[in-house]
Amino acid sequence: MQEVSQQRVASPHALNSIRALFLAIVAALLVNVPQHALPAELSNETLRLLLWQAPSTLNPHLAPGIKDQTASRIVYEPLASFDIGGNLVPFLAAEIPSIENGQVAPDGRSVTWKLRPDVKWSDGVPFTAKDVLFTYAYIVDKDVGSSSAGSYKSVEKVEALDDLTVKVTFKNVNPAWSLPFVGVQGMIISEHVFAPYNNKNAADAPVNLAPVGTGPYRLKEFRTEDVLLIGEDVVNTVKIIFEPNPEYRDRDGLEFKEVTLQGGGDARTAANAVLSEGIVDYAWNLQVGEADLERLETKGVGKVFLYWGSYVERVMLNFTDPGRETADGERSSTQFPHPILTDRRVRQALAAAIDRQKIAELYGRTGRPSANLLVAPAPFVSQNTKWEFNLDKARALLDEAGWRDSDGDTMRDKGGVPLTLAFQTSLNTVREATQEIIKVDLAAIGVRMESKLIDSSIFLGSTPDNTNTRRHFYSDIEEFAYGGKSPDPGSYMVGWTCAEAAQKQNNWSGSNWARYCNADYDALFQASATEVDPEKRRRLFVAMNDLLISDAAVVPLVEWAYVSGLGNDIVGYDPTPWDAETWNIANWHRKK
Repeated sequence: MQEVSQQRVASPHALNSIRALFLAIVAALLVNVPQHALPAELSNETLRLLLWQAPSTLNPHLAPGIKDQTASRIVYEPLASFDIGGNLVPFLAAEIPSIENGQVAPDGRSVTWKLRPDVKWSDGVPFTAKDVLFTYAYIVDKDVGSSSAGSYKSVEKVEALDDLTVKVTFKNVNPAWSLPFVGVQGMIISEHVFAPYNNKNAADAPVNLAPVGTGPYRLKEFRTEDVLLIGEDVVNTVKIIFEPNPEYRDRDGLEFKEVTLQGGGDARTAANAVLSEGIVDYAWNLQVGEADLERLETKGVGKVFLYWGSYVERVMLNFTDPGRETADGERSSTQFPHPILTDRRVRQALAAAIDRQKIAELYGRTGRPSANLLVAPAPFVSQNTKWEFNLDKARALLDEAGWRDSDGDTMRDKGGVPLTLAFQTSLNTVREATQEIIKVDLAAIGVRMESKLIDSSIFLGSTPDNTNTRRHFYSDIEEFAYGGKSPDPGSYMVGWTCAEAAQKQNNWSGSNWARYCNADYDALFQASATEVDPEKRRRLFVAMNDLLISDAAVVPLVEWAYVSGLGNDIVGYDPTPWDAETWNIANWHRKK
């Protein structure tokens, strides 16, 4: 069993003392801070964005999470995307394909996209069908290890019929023809910029931080070190500065002369920045307690914007052993099943022992307890499941599995091995509180939990050589939020198929981070990939969800509302759960 020491969080009194000392040091040394690190004078011509998790890449196809997609989406565009109602909206496409206009094949085996004729990359090079073909080749190249590959599993080939026409042919009948090149996993990258990096060096390519896109803004500067002053807090950030793309097709409609995106700090400081201090216009993912949101909203400076989507905060269970290594040093390998969590009774005991209602109360209006992993769109939500908090049931299941307290220390053991589980998650006040709730719950059934807190930019990152990521999953259990990127659940639910196990051989790019493998689940997924009857296909996805829940493959905790902060004078913000919130940033402006 992997040994992970508990990392304790300092008391509020200690944190205040540390903060006071830090501010004194900053005040004494501020003269030595580079001038660009000081907060710029607020200007109505600048749109100021704040992500408390710093983006680690501006490459949308190596993006490990929403933070990177949010930043990338300012520069890059897909052929189309989905609005909040699940309707397709064209971006680089001239129109939306359909059977009626002849662009979706009647046999469901292909789709043809007509491209806009008036598009150029921000360096002036024309955008053509060749860029779409290159994007596909880049995404499916296993050496690249793209995070978008799940949406392209069904594609047989992509062809350029002419400079402005692309045909996508599928391996089989494909009811989800609108997944490739659509939304956050469909952003098109330029062949002339990325061609030298379509290989194993993709993750280290300079262009990952120097994007050339077709979107409304282009990169002006990327600062890896900057300072943001939020009240009395001094926040070290990454700062990305964008300017209008001179080649953008609707350049005259852009209001802002500059867009700044800073990444760093925590959810509390981000909420304070937009709702109380008013020093930013937008702050993403305000994952703080309800009491804090209500207190900050009373300032009248900014407003909380909340909407529901597909994200579920969950406890992931590792089906592989993080404590054993292969001959080449890989841990959590499919070669070695987990010595404890492969027992279904143990997994079911953990699920029954976690008080999801108590955890949901940490979120207030922004979260509700969930029994399902698939929570959107509404037709795909199972009515067959329920969650329960039942410590007696959990104890009985562990007894049945042979885990008992043989030495009277209140913790269970079996064959001389204590029932101890290492639990990792990202540094975040709500997740830290959740971790403590779960620790107490598990102790009540005789399970010892060892806590590990990891900086969010690392834990949610995708750097292959950093083993503290959720993808590597070098722990027994871990917690994070994740969800689908499309109204079609296919690219989300593929993440539980055997072939998607994240391993060294695929550079940990597989979307099955738990390394769960179940032939019955795979059969359901394969059936869904070619089922054209909407009702039959819906039932297949419900069955997939139900199998995961009954098998206790994962413990859903809270259905997660998207919660962002917005300045009172910002209009045009129109978020969708199926794309980054910056998807329509070209339409954002200040109230006159």
